[in-house]
Amino acid sequence: MRRNRIGLKLGLVILSVFVLVLTSLGLAIDRMFTNFYNTEKRTEVDELTTHFTMMAESPNISTDRMLLKFADFSNVSIVYIDETGNIQAHSGEIEPSDTSFIRSGDVKTLFSGNAVSLEYTNKDGERYFVAAKPIPTEGEQEITSSLYVLSSTKHMDSSISAVRKLLVLSGVGAFLLALGIIWIIAQILSRPLLQMRDVTRKIAVGDLDARLSINSNDEIGSLAEAINNLAEDLQRYRDTRQEFFANISHELRTPITYLEGYSKVVKDRLYDTDEERDQYLDIIHQESLRLQHLVNDLFELAKMEEGKVSLSSEWIDLTEITDNAVRKIQLKANDKGLQLNTHSSPSIPLIYGDGLRTEQVLINLLENAVRYTEKGEINVYLQEEPTYVYIAVEDTGIGIPEDELPLIFERFYRVEKSRSRLHGGTGLGLSIAKRLLELQGGEMLVTSTIGIGTRFEIRFMRDEQGEHS
Repeated sequence: MRRNRIGLKLGLVILSVFVLVLTSLGLAIDRMFTNFYNTEKRTEVDELTTHFTMMAESPNISTDRMLLKFADFSNVSIVYIDETGNIQAHSGEIEPSDTSFIRSGDVKTLFSGNAVSLEYTNKDGERYFVAAKPIPTEGEQEITSSLYVLSSTKHMDSSISAVRKLLVLSGVGAFLLALGIIWIIAQILSRPLLQMRDVTRKIAVGDLDARLSINSNDEIGSLAEAINNLAEDLQRYRDTRQEFFANISHELRTPITYLEGYSKVVKDRLYDTDEERDQYLDIIHQESLRLQHLVNDLFELAKMEEGKVSLSSEWIDLTEITDNAVRKIQLKANDKGLQLNTHSSPSIPLIYGDGLRTEQVLINLLENAVRYTEKGEINVYLQEEPTYVYIAVEDTGIGIPEDELPLIFERFYRVEKSRSRLHGGTGLGLSIAKRLLELQGGEMLVTSTIGIGTRFEIRFMRDEQGEHS
């Protein structure tokens, strides 16, 4: 069983993004709580220092004792120093030998009348917030002592540590929950991609019946629909190509058989009269023309496949081209008893294109009209509209089924294969004609009704320069 590499990659990407977001969020929350506790602790120490300093301004001995007791009650330590930095009195856990928090620069600052704030870590690694203020002597201008207040961060650090543990546990829980959700999401997202992989591999080895059953209104659904459409197009192309090769084999075999048989008859003089000989020669000539037409179509298609169709573009007169095409088809129409009518506007502007190719397209449409019309008439219209000029070939033939109209311009496609074989044709003419027209900037439209007839319309955009030429 192969690994689901797409699901693994999707899962890793989503998990990486989730871990990044979770880590960033955890760090932000930790920083927020740490800053909050630190700020609150500093504020508390500053307020206690201010309060103790105001109490210490009184020289009353009972006040000093009360101050020391109040400091013990507030879970802080206080230290009195003189202007030389020596400790006069202290409370709490501060030892007289551990006075590293008393710095000479801070002492000068204090006795110049300014407050000091710092962090201090004792020899046992315990951290303190320290605030110090000078104690002014009532009625005197000099400052004879200063007061340090030290507050341990032990309880604050414990609270921050508890918050951090809670964040870690929450993060681990969220990570495990996200891991399960991400696995499910990755499977859901990768499953249609894996189906597409399997179906496209089947299509690649020739299983054109393979289809995707993905119905979603998103990009995945659109891609699945495109793959199904591609399989349908390839299947239709394969079927029509196979049928085309079968038809080509039949079309080639028939004239070759006639040519071989009747040429042998003429060569061996197996005829009784000159009239019979001429009849055989006429059959050989007709079959040669039929074979030439088939080869020309195949050659034209091959050039189009290679993009080697060359055009000789110039300003052309559609009236002249229409007259020439009608004149060349007139004999075939007369042989079937069909009336061929031309309806042309008096002043058709010149069109920039290839005259021979345009005539080839029109002749193809006229030949089809004659081939598939048993009685009635064929009308050719050359008219102009405000934005374009068109040539329409309208017959009273057997018509084309509505569901096959979008397919008639595809290579190798032939409408109602049995009747196409009866009437001849290779299924290439319309495809070649439409492509030649598009290379000149034109377009071809078709409408048809079974039993009533078909109308093909060639359109060219009007050009101001052509109208004044």
